[in-house]
Parts: sequence; structure tokens; C-alpha cells
Amino acid sequence: MNTQFSNGTKLDLAIQERFCNLPNMGKVQAEYVWLGGGFEARCKTKTLDKAPETVADLPVWNYDGSSTGQAPGSDSEVLLKPCAIFNDPFRGAPHILVLCSTHLPDVDAPLGLGKGIPTNTRDACNEIMEKVKASEPWFGIEQEYTLFEADGITPFGWPKGGMPIRPQDPYYCSVC
Repeated sequence: MNTQFSNGTKLDLAIQERFCNLPNMGKVQAEYVWLGGGFEARCKTKTLDKAPETVADLPVWNYDGSSTGQAPGSDSEVLLKPCAIFNDPFRGAPHILVLCSTHLPDVDAPLGLGKGIPTNTRDACNEIMEKVKASEPWFGIEQEYTLFEADGITPFGWPKGGMPIRPQDPYYCSVC
């Protein structure tokens, strides 16, 4: 079985499986994942001596924020704060995925973590969630459907065989 990449390159999954089955010598691969400057997924792998029991067991790490559009080249260090751990579905156990928030360094702050960088939406969301954690959240889906006249062709309320004079009004998100 092969996997084909968008550039046309093919990867024999037997080769991938061979590498995934190499002995890990008691080490754990922790794939730190965060959002880049364009809100694209970014990641890099840290090798740990043992599997962490909690997020607090994971080290803060860093990356060059100038390469992701999140910091100037003259002062490019950005810190990765582990926020959640998940089993790695690609490498398998004992390896993990580590979701992270992104912060400026601050030598005077706990763990050296300064404030979140502008693209760190995780902290702002967490702040709101903490304020309302006693509430029961409700989520709704957007329901889109079209009602038709008895002819099964003309949308309900539209002129027969034609289009409404004004686009979307009053037919878009309204009750006719």
C-alpha cells in the first residue's frame, strides 16, 4: 500500500511501518503542536526520557518565531507552554501529541513564561472559559434548507420562473 503526497511523491507504507517499529529505547517522542502566524498547524518533536503523567511534567520549549511570522528576526524566541496531552495516533504508544500555547519569554515570570503572543488565542479563550465554567454551554448548528412551491421547482415566495428583485432579501436568513 502506498501514500501519495500532493507533489506526486509516493511513500511505501511498509517503509513507514518499519521506522515506526524501531525500538524506542525507553524514550517518548512528544510532538509539540501550536498555531503559526497564519493560524496554520506547526509542530516539532522533543524526545523525553519517560512518558509524562500530567501536562505539568512536560518542559516549556522554544522555537524561532521569525520563521512562523510571529516574531521579528532580531528578537525571535517564542516559548511553547504545554496545555494538553493526547496519545499520538501516528507513532502509537508511548508517544504523545502536546498542544501548546505560545508566549514571550520573561525571565522574571514563573517558568520564564511571559504574556501570550498576539496569535495566542488559546489564553484569551481559556480566560473566558474560566469566567463561565459554572455555566452549562449550549451549542447550535446552522440549519439551512429551502422550501419550494408545490411545483417542486420554484423556491417558496419567489416569482414563478424568475428571480427576486433584490438578492437575499427577504429570502436569506428570514421568515417569509
